Parts: sequence; C-alpha cells; structure tokens
Amino acid sequence: RLVQSGGGSVQPGGSLRLACAASGITLVDYTIGWFRQAPGKAREGLACIRSTDGRTTYAESMKGRFVVSRDYDKQESYLQLNYLKPEDTAMYYCAALEDYMFNLCINLKGEYDYWGQGAQVTVSS
Repeated sequence: RLVQSGGGSVQPGGSLRLACAASGITLVDYTIGWFRQAPGKAREGLACIRSTDGRTTYAESMKGRFVVSRDYDKQESYLQLNYLKPEDTAMYYCAALEDYMFNLCINLKGEYDYWGQGAQVTVSS
C-alpha cells in the first residue's frame, strides 16, 4: 500500500510538500501519479513520474506551480505545491500505475494498482 503524509493548512501563496511512501510493496516499475479531489468535484490528475527514467508529466493547469519528484532509495514520491490558492483546497492522493501506461497516467484512475489514503490540503487566509 501507499502511505501519505504532509497535508495541512496554509495561507494563499504558501507552499506544502506531500509525501507518498511504499509500505509492503516495491515501487520499481511503477509510475506514481498524483491526484486531488475537492468536495463535490471529480478526482483530477495533477502529475506523474515514471520509474524507469524519472520522466514527469503534468496537467496543463498545474505546470509551474506543482513539482513531482521521487527518491528511489526511500521508495517515496513527493509533490511540492507552490503558490497555493484557495481553489487548491482538496484531498490529495498518490497512486501507483505500471510504467508502460505512463503516457496516459494523468487521465487514468481505475488502472492504478495502489492508492494512498489521501492528505487534506486547505488553503485559506
């Protein structure tokens, strides 16, 4: 399974780093995808990072503010959230997808094999 940490409350313009750690599984050959879901809205894909080469991809609206990374030794992935806005308030999730589906990772959901429990991010003044 995946275990998430790092959520919290922040003022507009602030930053947070979310972490996603593997527990009982190995993340080799898995792409890590990051998603969020606000109340009453559909879950949306934010960013992905591929295992084999560290290649990343982002939803167009997230480019420039969110940065995805991973630590292969620790088997963790991170999502750095910068310049946060109130509309970024949501539950954020990480998930693991077999690498060969990387090119579709932003738009896939049911194909992910493992999901984290979620981390709440609240942006307000």
